[in-house]
Amino acid sequence: MDTERLEKIAGPLLDWFAVNARVLPWREQPLPYYVWVSEIMLQQTRVEAVKPFFARFIQSLPDVAALARCPEDQLLKLWEGLGYYNRVRNMQKAAQMVMEKYGGCLPDTYGELLSLPGIGSYTAGAITSIAYGQAVPAVDGNVLRVISRISGDGQDIMKQSVKKQYEDSLRSIMPKEQPGAFNQALMELGATVCLPNGVPECGTCPVSGVCYAKEHGCQMALPVKAAKKPRRLEQRTVLVIRDSEHALIRKRPKHGLLAGLYELPNVEGHMTQEEALSYVQKCGFSPIRVTQLPAAKHIFSHIEWQMIGYMVLVEDMEGLSGDGHLMQAENSHALFIEPRRTQQEYPIPAAFAAYTEYLSIKLGQDKYREM
Repeated sequence: MDTERLEKIAGPLLDWFAVNARVLPWREQPLPYYVWVSEIMLQQTRVEAVKPFFARFIQSLPDVAALARCPEDQLLKLWEGLGYYNRVRNMQKAAQMVMEKYGGCLPDTYGELLSLPGIGSYTAGAITSIAYGQAVPAVDGNVLRVISRISGDGQDIMKQSVKKQYEDSLRSIMPKEQPGAFNQALMELGATVCLPNGVPECGTCPVSGVCYAKEHGCQMALPVKAAKKPRRLEQRTVLVIRDSEHALIRKRPKHGLLAGLYELPNVEGHMTQEEALSYVQKCGFSPIRVTQLPAAKHIFSHIEWQMIGYMVLVEDMEGLSGDGHLMQAENSHALFIEPRRTQQEYPIPAAFAAYTEYLSIKLGQDKYREM
């Protein structure tokens, strides 16, 4: 790694950031809690998509204490549409530890932050530098890409040892008086100029004059990343089961993929229409009409669901309790409930978005676009 090039970036980068930094809600008031929530949300999610989620999350859970005591269904509903739900579960575990051990205030040392569930080196570095003004690097994918190109480093950035090298190099050049701005400037450069997909916008880059990749015309060859393993393909059949007023949802198991969330009934494999009708009858319903729905797919980190669906209209059910629970369901976690209540109260993952629209239910980002 060419560290001499890195030693020249701090001044131009900070000057550029002072003029070009995007206005973001968590930057306006960089409280430790706000920095933490925003950084966890921004993992795997674009900035523009995060903005409405952040605003609603902070409005509902304004501090560590509120997060620590929030009921699980409400917590997951606030997160609905962001995906990777273990992120928010770990946040709540960490909040509960902060309440017990630190009196409700996030610790201000890198090591103590690292000891909390769901907080790794990047998030700990972001909180410590942005909220507490300490010279600790925060190295995410954007920063890895920027540093690889500037220094001309051809090592695999997916290796933990390489990330550690980058952290050590940045720690040695960080301006002690503006560590948070420096970290954010690197992130911003990677998000808006030194782009991951497509040609980087070198003409607007404040450090292009010292960049190895720009000088040698190898921007698209850096960074080097090991190829990902192919996703496992799974076929599933999704059933939209409803009568004139209610629809069937059910809660997933507490462990595994999408743990603890609510879903439309679904089974492994692609059912025929006859098989779908038989399944609905076994659930205790009397089908009236079945309609095949368009195919859809949803991509998780390591799995791709290839889905087909059926809308099954059933006879109105008798014996429903006042809150809409299905009294004679074969699955004790099944609810036959008004779709409106589902949208308001029960967290459903985006994997089912292609089929919840047949119940006039909007999930996550789609729901917030209309509000």
